[in-house]
Amino acid sequence: MSPGASTEPQTDPLARLAELPGVPAAVAGVREAVDAVYGHRVMRRRSPEVAAESALRGARASAALAGADWALEEVRRRGDFGGDEEARTVGAALRATAEATESLGIWRGSPLRVLARLHLVAAGGPAAGQDRVGRPRLAGEAVDEPALAALPPAPGADEVAARLAALADIVVAGSAAPALVTAAVVHGELLALRPFASHNGLVARAAARLVLVGGGLDPKAVTPTEVGHAEQGRERYLAALDGYLTGTMAGVAGWIAHCARAAELGARESVAVCEALQRGAA
Repeated sequence: MSPGASTEPQTDPLARLAELPGVPAAVAGVREAVDAVYGHRVMRRRSPEVAAESALRGARASAALAGADWALEEVRRRGDFGGDEEARTVGAALRATAEATESLGIWRGSPLRVLARLHLVAAGGPAAGQDRVGRPRLAGEAVDEPALAALPPAPGADEVAARLAALADIVVAGSAAPALVTAAVVHGELLALRPFASHNGLVARAAARLVLVGGGLDPKAVTPTEVGHAEQGRERYLAALDGYLTGTMAGVAGWIAHCARAAELGARESVAVCEALQRGAA
């Protein structure tokens, strides 16, 4: 059940989700995978390099899920992302991913401010969308995001505002739930609501990255979970999200498990980066 879909009073609604069948095991699996990255000898002195590579690979993967599936070396080589639509999408993903870690100090106190900033940065500033950039949709404003077109219609502006406020309350209050669970819910809610006129997928994935870093699972931002989502494929990504959208406990647990698998795959990617750095191949 999505946190904004119920009016039942709860002091820590995410803690209940952390106890759903299969979720504790998924959380433990992610912890083990991330620990393997942090235990690698390369991390002792070269963690900033691993983090930089994680950001690049994570942004590339997020852009791929948004419809711009470029080779990593092409993203690395390019300096101008203002050309066609795919280039702009890759540029937006790079900006949003970078902004996520810059917003860590603000997130717990003002999550809605951070989400607005992520959208503003992804969209390229006010000139890109005039007054629709950096704020949630108003009544009558549609979502223009082909990569998410297969999802059910996005909720109207009033529901978006209410559920965003509920999500912000949860973030500000904090939770005993593992960071993975919180990140999965933030990610899922933003995709379910599609609060902005565009770039919702990029914003949702950047926000999930922010939660995993700020929540202590990946404090050095070296695990590109976005890579794991892309590796599992867009169809499975959207199918897992469909489960979340049902609001059932099974659907939400399935989405959290999917996010956990993405984190494990992202950690595996980072171990490969560490190995390459150790060999002098990266």
